[in-house]
Amino acid sequence: QVQLVESGGGLSQAGGSLRLSCAASGNTFSRNLMGWSRQGPEKQRDLVASITNGGTTTYADSVKGRFTISRDNDKNTVYLEMNSLKPDDTGVYYCNYLNYANWRSYWGQGTQVTVSS
Repeated sequence: QVQLVESGGGLSQAGGSLRLSCAASGNTFSRNLMGWSRQGPEKQRDLVASITNGGTTTYADSVKGRFTISRDNDKNTVYLEMNSLKPDDTGVYYCNYLNYANWRSYWGQGTQVTVSS
C-alpha cells in the first residue's frame, strides 16, 4: 500500500496563486508517476498534471503556462504550483501515485481549491 497525504489548497481570488503538496509513503517504488487530477462541481475527475520519477511532465491544455508540477524524489513528494488562477480551476484536487512495479494506482483524500471571481 501507498499512502498519500495532501496539503495546501484553500481559497483564492482570480489571478491569485496556490500551492499543493502531496507526500507518498509506504510501499513506494523508485519508478513511478505522480500527478494531480481535479473534479469540479458536477464534473468528472480530469487529469491536471503529472510527472514521472525522471521528470517528464504532462499538463492539461487548460492549465498550460499557469500551473507547474515538480517533485522531490528523495521526499517522495509532488508539488503543484498554481498561478493566474481562474474560477474554472475550482474543485477538489486529488493526488495520484502510479507504481510502475505493479501498475497499482493510489489516490489521496483530496483537497479543496476554490477560486472566486
